[in-house]
Amino acid sequence: MPSLGADMEAGTLVEWLVKPGDRVKRGDIVAVVETQKGAIEIEIFEAGKIEQILVGLNTNVPVGTPLARIQTEREEAAGTVATAPSPAAPVALSAAPPSILAPVAPPSPPAPPPAAVARRRVSPAARRLAGAQGIDLSIVTASGPAGAIIYADVERRLGGAVADAEKKRAPGLDLDAMRTAIAAAMARSKREIPHYYLEHQVDVTVSEQWLTQKNAVRPPDERLLIGALMVRSVALAARRFPAFNGFYRDGKFEPSRAVHVGVAIAIRGGGLAAPALHDADQIQLDELMTRMRDLVQRTRAGRIRSSEISDPTITVTSLGERGVETLYGIIYPPQVAILGFGKVVRRPWVIDGAIGPRSIVTMTLSADHRVSDGHAGALFLAEIGMLLQEPDKL
Repeated sequence: MPSLGADMEAGTLVEWLVKPGDRVKRGDIVAVVETQKGAIEIEIFEAGKIEQILVGLNTNVPVGTPLARIQTEREEAAGTVATAPSPAAPVALSAAPPSILAPVAPPSPPAPPPAAVARRRVSPAARRLAGAQGIDLSIVTASGPAGAIIYADVERRLGGAVADAEKKRAPGLDLDAMRTAIAAAMARSKREIPHYYLEHQVDVTVSEQWLTQKNAVRPPDERLLIGALMVRSVALAARRFPAFNGFYRDGKFEPSRAVHVGVAIAIRGGGLAAPALHDADQIQLDELMTRMRDLVQRTRAGRIRSSEISDPTITVTSLGERGVETLYGIIYPPQVAILGFGKVVRRPWVIDGAIGPRSIVTMTLSADHRVSDGHAGALFLAEIGMLLQEPDKL
């Protein structure tokens, strides 16, 4: 069972998308786990063949518990099989190295499902939507990993029309439990982390003009948004200022070489998640924008992947689209910083000694005083502001 956040102690396995004998590769989604954050799609980080399922459906297990055994390609080549979970042989289907290696007895084989259903792998979100709309899953074209039917497949079958009840509440999410989990994490953060706060205003007129020019010849679904520029600027600045990119654990700071920017996303009906855009400092703006759209769509549909929720190294949040001009975030442990962006507003601004209308955004930094101080934070914000004023360099 992977750790999907510092506040997670256990999860409930609600669906297997693989069975013994199936071949898998790195990045395949193999199971779905329900936590207080919702239904999380669990990815695998080994290539090989599923040897044995160790945890049955609807079983609540602690973080670190082996879920299944896999015969890796290396073991296949050597003609060996992993016969028991071992710290020296990473055979658990996990997004992180197991921290608890308690043996789990194999469950009794479940009763075989009807033939029509057994041939189809279906995600929980897709199953709920299909059931609510009376859709026969046997006529739905699958596009998910290993031929699984995912939520988007059922949406396409419906012609894009999702019932109002489904729109109000993302599938697989217990929003009351999510709110409780968020409150607990934020209370812990404010109790344990000595926050300091900085605010900086940036003239983004040049960025808006640049975006207008770039988007003039693009279809709507390929246009860049200023949010992508903000995320990219934070990622590049975090690479230069590593004191804001990493984790505070066991009394010491662990800087991260990778820059995985968590993007705070509001979920339909309430709730919040901040899955990661991996290596945001390494990908170009167009690819970043594509990934952001996909991440927002899947998160709001309750389809977050384990790798996205378990390892953000810094978080960006914005309420600009809700009209908020300034917001101060609360650090999500074990991270050490969160950036907030407000609404872009037109204000009188002094340029070269003359006053004129300019587009201004207020950005804020909430950072951990155990790792950095106001001087470093001011330099970090100034770097982000400079990057936002030079969009052609992003």
